Amino acid sequence: MTVYFIGAGPGAADLITVRGARTLAACRVCLYAGSLVPRELLAECPPDARLVDTARLDLDQITAELVRAHQEGHDVARLHSGDPSVFSAVAEQMRRLDAAGVPYEVVPGVPAFAAAAAALKRELTVPTVGQTVILTRVAQRATAMPDGEDLATLGRGGALIVLHLAARYVDRVVGELLPHYGADCPAAVVAYASRPDELVIRGTLAEIAGKVKEAGVVRTAVIMVGRTLGAEHFRDSHLYSPERERHPH
Repeated sequence: MTVYFIGAGPGAADLITVRGARTLAACRVCLYAGSLVPRELLAECPPDARLVDTARLDLDQITAELVRAHQEGHDVARLHSGDPSVFSAVAEQMRRLDAAGVPYEVVPGVPAFAAAAAALKRELTVPTVGQTVILTRVAQRATAMPDGEDLATLGRGGALIVLHLAARYVDRVVGELLPHYGADCPAAVVAYASRPDELVIRGTLAEIAGKVKEAGVVRTAVIMVGRTLGAEHFRDSHLYSPERERHPH
């Protein structure tokens, strides 16, 4: 049997992929990440499926549930918010399953930063303005950042920075990025992207921290800083240019 790591998307139940929903509907066991996964998705599971909320489970307990289901001959849906490839703690679970000889597959999902960009109605890569997006977070007491991945270093190139799990540390984010991006650089914070209570906060880098505090946002938010957020005067891409040579299929 197989464990399927499924990206449930950023919050809205209908942003799970078709493949994700079909896989979920075929699994007799579902482990889901508590309040981070929309409860409506659990209705996609078979009526007799065993549902396990992992919010209060540690890695050993989660692994035991996955191995147990495998031994009982059941496919397992392991639902994670967003996309499993970014800040999902999937790598450590895969490592445990490799050691236990349990097969697994990954079903990608819509990441939070994509939902945030959609809420902002912005393309994050704009011709002649910015073609690079950095996905990162800030150091916290429990988890340090690797050498060379601090914001002051990452910000030197001026690329659009997207920060997960950092709303609580917005003052630190602003302080470290100001020398590289400037006070007038566009910034935005999207909380609960794609959910009914979605909140979009826009401003400059100099004022965004105050706006975030005023709104009371401390978690489940994405911070974005970069010139592409405010780009208006830029060259059209070559992709659809009338000067581009096109060959009929």
